[in-house]
Amino acid sequence: MKQNSIAYPDYKSIYRDILNNKFPDKIKECLPLLDKENLSAIDILSLNRKIFGQSEESLKINQKHSSFHKSDILQILDYQKKHQLNNVQLAKHFKLSRNTITKWKKIFLV
Repeated sequence: MKQNSIAYPDYKSIYRDILNNKFPDKIKECLPLLDKENLSAIDILSLNRKIFGQSEESLKINQKHSSFHKSDILQILDYQKKHQLNNVQLAKHFKLSRNTITKWKKIFLV
């Protein structure tokens, strides 16, 4: 019987191609993230920010289509605890809804 496996994009390859072809000046800045064994959603957002910058329009579009794995959510909640942030501060830092943070806390920390 075959297990269900979800194929995820090879973000390292995608971002390396983008950097090599369009932004060779930013390779050095992004290399520490690209050298990681596994990229989390936070790493991908960070790479995207470093390469393309942040415009208000792109933030709105990206926020609508973002999804997080359980490990990413737990990492975000751990960041909150480590830096002693409230839900509003954490939501602003990661450009999320404070209601999303509250929902995650109910699901994963109860």
